[in-house]
Amino acid sequence: MKLWGGRFTKETNQLVHSFNESLSFDSRLFRQDIRGSIAHVTMLAKQGILTNTERDLILEGLNSILADMESGALQPDLQYEDIHSFIEANLIERVGDVGKKLHTGRSRNDQVALDMKLYVRDEIPVLNTGIMNLMDTLETIMKENVHTYMPGFTHLQKAQPTTLAHHFGAYYEMFRRDLSRLADLHERMNECPLGAGALAGTTYPLDREYTAELLDFNCATSNSMDSVSDRDYLIDLLSALSIIMMHLSRFSEEIILWNSNEYQFVELDDSYSTGSSIMPQKKNPDIAELVRGKTGRVYGHLMALLTTMKGLPLAYNKDMQEDKEGVFDALDTVIDCLTLFTGMVKTMKFRKDVMEKSAAKGFTNATDAADYLVNHGVPFRDAHGIIGQLVLTCLDKGISLDELPLEDYKAISPVFEEDIYDAISMKTCVEKRMTLGAPGEYITRYQD
Repeated sequence: MKLWGGRFTKETNQLVHSFNESLSFDSRLFRQDIRGSIAHVTMLAKQGILTNTERDLILEGLNSILADMESGALQPDLQYEDIHSFIEANLIERVGDVGKKLHTGRSRNDQVALDMKLYVRDEIPVLNTGIMNLMDTLETIMKENVHTYMPGFTHLQKAQPTTLAHHFGAYYEMFRRDLSRLADLHERMNECPLGAGALAGTTYPLDREYTAELLDFNCATSNSMDSVSDRDYLIDLLSALSIIMMHLSRFSEEIILWNSNEYQFVELDDSYSTGSSIMPQKKNPDIAELVRGKTGRVYGHLMALLTTMKGLPLAYNKDMQEDKEGVFDALDTVIDCLTLFTGMVKTMKFRKDVMEKSAAKGFTNATDAADYLVNHGVPFRDAHGIIGQLVLTCLDKGISLDELPLEDYKAISPVFEEDIYDAISMKTCVEKRMTLGAPGEYITRYQD
């Protein structure tokens, strides 16, 4: 069955049908399509366009189709062009000619716009749950590691001492922003396009605000041409998904580095690692690498849809069918990545001794040594130069600032006293940084 066959005298070429059809991928919209049809039919009866008897017959048929598709008793048949024609054909088969009245006052254009909005709206809570599960895992690790000292980096060079809690807190903030982006998207897209028709509305006395209310939208869309040709919300979604993947990819990159023999900051659980077919000693961070790799896949879907939309005149164009596969794949990819990444992080073991030793050996307390001099009246620029000379001395001797004898300190500046060692200890360096958002403040925030 095709929804447009009356004007044609020939059957569609099979290659054309295969190229044109979308049922092979839009069948996942069946719940949303039926829900939209139920609201539409309910509104038609309220407006007197259908009788209550017709409404009830159609609703009974739609609900039976929904039940059969959810149970697997009814499977999509690829002889149909899309999920809309498949459901309508099954409805007519079940309830007779009254089923042909389902499409009164609407077009596939506003129907598919509605289905995609409903689908995205249904997926946002799934994304939120995935992000919040990861954030809960990070927060648990943060509470357990406010005193786990490690080097902080700039330019991938050891810079200043921090804590694992502080470091993971940075990613926690990234994912918190991801949640806010999804909330913004939900609010912005939550307008109902149903009733916009093909592009110019309809002569039937539809109550679009009532339909919007039945479907839990904030309101009906205010321009029928925009209603059927708007894909901004999908671009917003793909942008938000791309940013989520960017955050996961950055995090993955660090875990990959930390898992290497050169860092040895973490050990990945065997259940989230793989081995080599030839090198028996290998334990590879494949989950982190795949998350990093799949980021490009999600980016690609964003660029594909932007490219598809960039030259389209108003209103609907068949090009817009290309929105679905990319959006579906991006959603599936991000949800899977969030789940797997959370499991990987939750089962990681942290080499706290290695982290603290790396911070000390990397002169991350050099700034604190300069601050020590400043607090004893030495101008900062002079203090900077003095500590630079001390670092050179340590490099020559192969030791850290903590291990440098006091006489070497005094040889460069007589200001130094025994209390320099306390001033540059990892504990002091971290705990005295109490400004909001700093590692010391994280101790106060999460220690209790």
